[in-house]
Amino acid sequence: MRRVRLLTFNIAHARGPLLHQSLRREARLRANLLRIARLILRLDVDIVALQEVDEDSRWSGGFNHLAFLQEHTGMPHAVHGVHNRREGLYHLNYGNALLSRYPVHHHELVAFGRRTVGEKGFLFAELETPAGRLPVVNVHLDHRSRPARLRQAGQLGDFLDQQRVHRGARWRTGPLVCGDLNCSAGRPDATAALLDHLGLSSAYTLWPQGRAGRTFPSLWPQRALDYVYLPEDCRQPETMVVRSTLSDHRPVLVEFSLARRN
Repeated sequence: MRRVRLLTFNIAHARGPLLHQSLRREARLRANLLRIARLILRLDVDIVALQEVDEDSRWSGGFNHLAFLQEHTGMPHAVHGVHNRREGLYHLNYGNALLSRYPVHHHELVAFGRRTVGEKGFLFAELETPAGRLPVVNVHLDHRSRPARLRQAGQLGDFLDQQRVHRGARWRTGPLVCGDLNCSAGRPDATAALLDHLGLSSAYTLWPQGRAGRTFPSLWPQRALDYVYLPEDCRQPETMVVRSTLSDHRPVLVEFSLARRN
């Protein structure tokens, strides 16, 4: 099969590179989402893992950002995992999302807690590729607390262990895990802890690597926060941090081969 191209991107509620969300004009939000859609098309990706995607939030125009992106990219399949829900006059409903060229066989949302503002979580999906069923996890961890991130990474690891028992026999490879981890890989934190946990079942590599992996803030990146964990069956990986200021994060693109099994 052709090489698979996966993009992970925290789109920051479509506000662009600004670090603070405010009541933005809907026209400006739509214009930035259109630029994000054009970036996705230009990169010719097969799977797009997005964080901070609004379903219906007052601070970001009150419209469905994932539906807008799907319409303007033409990606045939989309799932939205809304892990932050706050109803009422100032409603805030957002989370992680996937756009995919491949059909979605199954998907689940796991929220780490029940806060109505700032809650994080992950979206698990199984994609039907020509090479077989591909499990993908799109995760967003807490940005404020290292202990909270470590608990969340442990929760994700336990979830994947359970999925391997009940669903793993039908997987082509181990889960691809990607998203905004909100911490670097170079110090004891959730990024390294999750890599250790994944490595208990098979060999994993973490991308991007080194100083070239800095993604935040997008205007002048100083920190590596956004990653893709690839299992060993994802061969000959190539990765790059995409130069972009459409969000406060830069996107990460990974391309790899996933050969058919005989």
